[in-house]
Amino acid sequence: MDADVTPQLVERARAASAEGTPLRIVGGDTRRFYGRDVAGDAFPTREHAGILRHDPAELVLTARGGTSLTEVEAVLAGRGQRLPFDPPRFGAGTTLGGAVASGLAGPARAWAGPVRDYVLGVRLLTGDGRVLRFGGEVMKNVAGYDVARVMAGSLGILGVLLEVSLKVLPRPAAERTLVLDVSEHEALERLGGLSSSTLPLSASAWSAGRLHLRFEGSEATLDEIERRIGGEVDEHAVEFWTAVRDHTGAALAGTGPLWRCTLPPLSPALPMGTPLLVEWNGQQRWYRPAPGVDVQAVAAAVGGHATAFRRDAGTTDAFAPLPPAVLRLHRELKRVFDPAGVLNPGRMYAGL
Repeated sequence: MDADVTPQLVERARAASAEGTPLRIVGGDTRRFYGRDVAGDAFPTREHAGILRHDPAELVLTARGGTSLTEVEAVLAGRGQRLPFDPPRFGAGTTLGGAVASGLAGPARAWAGPVRDYVLGVRLLTGDGRVLRFGGEVMKNVAGYDVARVMAGSLGILGVLLEVSLKVLPRPAAERTLVLDVSEHEALERLGGLSSSTLPLSASAWSAGRLHLRFEGSEATLDEIERRIGGEVDEHAVEFWTAVRDHTGAALAGTGPLWRCTLPPLSPALPMGTPLLVEWNGQQRWYRPAPGVDVQAVAAAVGGHATAFRRDAGTTDAFAPLPPAVLRLHRELKRVFDPAGVLNPGRMYAGL
C-alpha cells in the first residue's frame, strides 16, 4: 500500500546515528549482490511508496523511493512514455529508489545517457536523520541539481532516497532489431562505423557470433535502414532485449562470478578470451575470466575500468580503486551526509 513513512524512517536513522548502529538499506533487495557486502541492521524502505506526480506534458515523474519500478513503468507506458535509461530489474521487487541508487542502466544507455542525466531532483534522508531536498522538477531549476545527480550510483552510502523526480521521454513510433552473423572483431568494426553515423541506433548486443542492432523511428525510416544494413529481423526482439537488460538470457544468467568492463569507444578485443556479451557499441563487455586473470589491470591498460558485478568468494572489492584525490572527495561527501557512517557502510569502498 502506498504510504509516506518519512517520520518513522527519520526516527530510525537518528537512533542509529546516535548509537553508531550500521544500517543496510533494503528496498526490493534485488541488487544486494552489487557492490561490497554490508553488515548492518536492515533498514526497509519498501513501504515508503507511491507515485506523487506525473506530468506527461512536462515529461516529469516524481515518486517515493520504495515505489515498484514495475508500477512506475506501467504508468508511463499508459501515456506513451518511458524511462530512457532502461533500468534493469533483477527480481520482481525492484524499486525506483534502488534503480536510481545503483546507477545501473540497460541496453539503451550508450545512446540515451546514464541514470544521472535524468535525475531532476531528490528528497533525501541523511544518515543523521535530516530530510533535505535538492533540485526540482524541471531541467531549468538548477539549484542543487548537481547534488541530486550525485545520488545516482551512490549505492545509498550518502542517504536514503525518499523521493525522486525524473525526466521521462516519449516512446518511439516504432522499433526494429536486425541480426547479423559476425565475429567479435567484425562486430566491433561495424559498431565503430555505426557510432559515427546518423542512424537512429538505440541498442546493440553481440554474443556467440550474433550481433543484434535495435533502431527506432518511423516505419519508413526502419524499412530504409533494413535495406541498408541487411541481416534478419528479430521477431522476438522485445524478449531478447529484456533478457539482456535483466540478465536472464543464456549469456549472463546465473549466480557465478561476472565481470563488467567499461571501455573507451573503439577499444580492441581484450586479451581475456571471448566476451559473454558486448554492449553499448563495444563500450561495455561482460566476462567470466579464467582464475588468476587481473581483469581490472586488463581494462585499465586500454583506458577503461572493470567491476566485479557478481563476485566470487575470493573477491572482496567490487569496483576499481579510486585515485587518492577522488577517494578523499568521496570521504568528505560521506562525512557531510552521513557523519556517523551508518548508511550502507563499505558498500562501495572500505571506510565509506
